[in-house]
Amino acid sequence: MSTDTIRDLIEIPGIWERMERVEERLLDASRADDDFLTEIAQHLLLAGGKRYRPVLTQLAGEFGPTRDRRLIEAGAAVELIHIGSMYHDDVIDGADTRRGTASVNTRWGNSLAILAGDFLIARASEIAATYLGMASVELLAHTYRDLVTGQALELRLTGDVGHGPADHYRVIAGKTASLIRTSARLGALAADAAAGTVEAVSTATWELGMVFQLTDDALDLVSTEEELGKPAGSDIRQGVYTLPVLYALEGPAGSRIRGLLREEGPVTGDAVDKVIGLVREGGYVQRVLDECRHRLARASGATAALPDIEARKVLRRMGEFLVDRVGSVGISC
Repeated sequence: MSTDTIRDLIEIPGIWERMERVEERLLDASRADDDFLTEIAQHLLLAGGKRYRPVLTQLAGEFGPTRDRRLIEAGAAVELIHIGSMYHDDVIDGADTRRGTASVNTRWGNSLAILAGDFLIARASEIAATYLGMASVELLAHTYRDLVTGQALELRLTGDVGHGPADHYRVIAGKTASLIRTSARLGALAADAAAGTVEAVSTATWELGMVFQLTDDALDLVSTEEELGKPAGSDIRQGVYTLPVLYALEGPAGSRIRGLLREEGPVTGDAVDKVIGLVREGGYVQRVLDECRHRLARASGATAALPDIEARKVLRRMGEFLVDRVGSVGISC
């Protein structure tokens, strides 16, 4: 989901006015006493990005009566955690690039990448403690715990064809859905939304976060390298088996897929293409999209309790877009 796409989906001027202030706050919060650390900490911030999470913070803030500095601080805090975690992820993955530029670990080494990531996450905690209150500090701490737990589980399962869908759900719940839900929850809290509204927003965006990752996984199997900006089937190449692949492993073609993935040496491009073909032919991408629609129905049920304003319509449109973008690839899945 590109920045332009998000702007097309959210035609609420106040959100984008606040996002300009979030951008300024991100640069301010990422400055260290040492210029060298500042350069590293701001590397990905200056590279741009969708800012999906702070946008959700501002969207959720529409459901409360208050518009003050806390919404800006909440948006900055969730993005700092997101970027700090990406610094760590790139070290784990050995990534060379991120957002069209050299990754921090490639340019400055793993140790400095880890330290800069720690610095950004620490700054997020400082912001929460100073402006948002201890309940928000606790929420961010729990969220980061879940994120780390999800990442650790994914690493343990990498290359393992024996785990099932339940394990993958645990991974994406921790790695993706937890921070997306927290981004919206912090926005609703910062805007002084009613308790029932905070819970409804949290429930809806939890489902949205799960769908966000599930559809992203599906795109890796149905899109071209040109559309993705990376080779199709990158997850499989890295030994990360997403939900459609795990369903296929449980199906009639499971033994053949296991054989392809267990070949000696790195998984070849030909083997990846064969696995993708078997997954798509078996209808497992469509099965995951059907699950996504069920999740969006639950999200819609939660949003029914929200005030009938434009922000509620936007939440629903965002979910529909995530599923539709997979179908728009135009393949039979």
